[in-house]
Amino acid sequence: MAHTMAAALRENFLGNSPSWYKLTIIGFLILNPMLVLIDPHLAGWVLVGEFIFTLAMALKCYPLQPGGLLAVQAIVLGLASPEHVLHEAEKNFEVIMLLMFMVAGIYFLRDMLLYTFTKILLGVRSKILLSVMFSFAAAFLSAFLDALTVTAVIITVAVGFYGVYHKVASGKKFHHSHDHGTDEEVIELHRDDLAQFRAFLRNLMMHGAVGTALGGVTTMVGEPQNLLIAEVMGWSFVEFFLVMAHISMPVLVVGLLTCVLLEVTKSFGYGAELSSKVREVLEEYDNEMVAQRTRSDIAIILVQAVVALLLIVALGLGLAAPGIVGLMVIVLATAFNGITEEHRIGHAFEEALPFTALLVVFFAIVAVIEHQHLFTPIIEWVMTYDGKVQEALFYGANGVLSMISDNVFVATVYIGEVEQMFTNGDLTRAQFEALAVAINTGTNIPSVATPNGQAAFLFLLTSALAPLIRLSYGRMVVMALPYTITMSITGLLALWYMPRFV
Repeated sequence: MAHTMAAALRENFLGNSPSWYKLTIIGFLILNPMLVLIDPHLAGWVLVGEFIFTLAMALKCYPLQPGGLLAVQAIVLGLASPEHVLHEAEKNFEVIMLLMFMVAGIYFLRDMLLYTFTKILLGVRSKILLSVMFSFAAAFLSAFLDALTVTAVIITVAVGFYGVYHKVASGKKFHHSHDHGTDEEVIELHRDDLAQFRAFLRNLMMHGAVGTALGGVTTMVGEPQNLLIAEVMGWSFVEFFLVMAHISMPVLVVGLLTCVLLEVTKSFGYGAELSSKVREVLEEYDNEMVAQRTRSDIAIILVQAVVALLLIVALGLGLAAPGIVGLMVIVLATAFNGITEEHRIGHAFEEALPFTALLVVFFAIVAVIEHQHLFTPIIEWVMTYDGKVQEALFYGANGVLSMISDNVFVATVYIGEVEQMFTNGDLTRAQFEALAVAINTGTNIPSVATPNGQAAFLFLLTSALAPLIRLSYGRMVVMALPYTITMSITGLLALWYMPRFV
């Protein structure tokens, strides 16, 4: 009986994660107490490395569980105190509110966003123009809304259209039930078109995902760490945009030019066209959906468009904290569209809360870093340099670490360390602002290199769409490589040579 129970516990631990991954996490948990007895400082560094490992291996297991176990153990071992973790969470309460309410709020604007992206997809016949429009639309929406939710919308569009064509390619009608996860029923005549359609969708999804990064770096609500940096610096929505613009705007232009170049050269897996047969099927389906759209459906889209406009105005004028604006969006969009049942409202929070919980785990690891002064020697070394060299080193360090782990985690650590130096009188206000810009751009731009570097990329990779369009981790890295090179270099050159707007 005991043997059976032990086997069940081993099987249940971290669920469907590979055995080697489970054993690795167990090894970490056994190793850490021994290291604390030897040298708490060393144990702190090892813990940070272990936590970064859980972020890098996010496809094997969502980082909340293994990272959370490491965080809990760190507190128990005294590497940080519960009060310190609470202090970090309180300090970043606006970021937590942003994730909880803004992401949920955008959920109730999905009909309008789906309508917009659908019209772009079917209304533009030039693949180059379509790619640029997809990327720019994702950038614009991410600047005012939220990169995760914008990615969720374009995933929904792609899954919908993929399912429609896969159904037709399997010899069925629109109203038939169908499993689009397998190609067993696909008619031989349609297999080449289906493969090309998959490549076409891969192109658009990657252009769109990069677009969320291009827009996400520009404003305080584009990425979770942006709001944290804005809070530390005391920047408003407009101030944040202007302070970053000398870097974010050149990167946006180069990113869009890279999109054009990739489609023209058909390199790195880009350049796939939408075949005429697939377009006919999708247009027929869209026409059928338009015919079935009621006045109530049209009213819902119009209300959502008005609420989205109010959202942009409220953020632009700084009328309230972004989290409060998100709550306003929830209230307005649900009240005027008749969503009054608790369970229907609850679905909106499903996407945001797991990442919100993970963010609090980040704060626990940050508490360990601060309590053990782990990054102080690195920061002190960088501070031996002056001016642009110092800023460039911050940009590069944040970029590389974000590629390996996660940009939110890296930005949280570095802005905290720099804030402490400013508080201690080691930095002037001008130096503090310059380093904050370097941290924000460093964590947002080079992090497109890997799926774990950007939350939107990871969300795409772990979505139901990825296996359907054959989008793997390796393929994402290869397709993101040209963007990583051009955008990262542009960001560094802009940081070095471009004068700030304010």
